[in-house]
Amino acid sequence: MYVKVCGLTTVDAARVAVDAGADAIGVVMNKTSPRAIDAATAAAIIAAVGDAADTVLVVNDKTAAEAAALAVDLGVDVLQLHGRYASDDFATALVSIPRVWRATSLAHDPDLSVGAYGEEALLLDAAVPGSGRRWDTDAVASRLAPGDRWILAGGLTPENVGEAIATARPWGVDTSSGVESAPGLKDHDAIRAFIGAARAAGASWPNEALR
Repeated sequence: MYVKVCGLTTVDAARVAVDAGADAIGVVMNKTSPRAIDAATAAAIIAAVGDAADTVLVVNDKTAAEAAALAVDLGVDVLQLHGRYASDDFATALVSIPRVWRATSLAHDPDLSVGAYGEEALLLDAAVPGSGRRWDTDAVASRLAPGDRWILAGGLTPENVGEAIATARPWGVDTSSGVESAPGLKDHDAIRAFIGAARAAGASWPNEALR
């Protein structure tokens, strides 16, 4: 089970996630997000993680070219284009950075096909990203095959991630608000609990690693 902890705002929280066994950590650079950080903070987090986990830059309010340039400058492993980016945007980004993920929701893109835009993986979020709102995982399971390289997000917590994995059978899971004590402030114990619960729930079937 591939586990990503997103919306990290401090080096300490990133280190906790990595030490607990996260496969990826995400930094958000959207102006309207409560988890938005500046380039200096993002660079410090990325440097602290090093090669211990995938580092992911999440954007939704920049052009694909701007986002790709920022990803290269920061030295992240993955660029996650979140929202209404078209296939041409992914083609633009892929010129500069070889690993790009597509993040969308059933509300915005009900006909899902992993890799349709050339993305390495698909992240399926709630209709309002970062809101912590959940949706019917049965609806997801009917549209995406267990073997597809896709990541489940949207309202996942240490308490419900096991059930969500059992129902939807994703390739990976992502949490942000589900391990926070306040918007943008990660709870270190919740991070550890989430990763542990996700690992336990996903142990029943193998996944090919991205890293």
